Amino acid sequence: MAVTVLFLGPLRDLAGAESGEFPAPLDWEGLLSVVAPQVAEQLQQERVNVACAGKVLVDKATLNAQDGDEVALLPPVSGG
Repeated sequence: MAVTVLFLGPLRDLAGAESGEFPAPLDWEGLLSVVAPQVAEQLQQERVNVACAGKVLVDKATLNAQDGDEVALLPPVSGG
């Protein structure tokens, strides 16, 4: 039973990987504890969004990923 976490944009560089597999179920506190400390620090910033099973969460703290779910960590978008 696993959850796939996708590290996008600069979060990929901080994590040192494009994705990771973590035991399910995975909640917000669990996510913060399994990712690298520098990734966890970024995730706690308001400008970083989290999507679970294709839906962006309004409140990251409500994360409740189950076996087979994909969690995407979405850094802020920049550009012009």
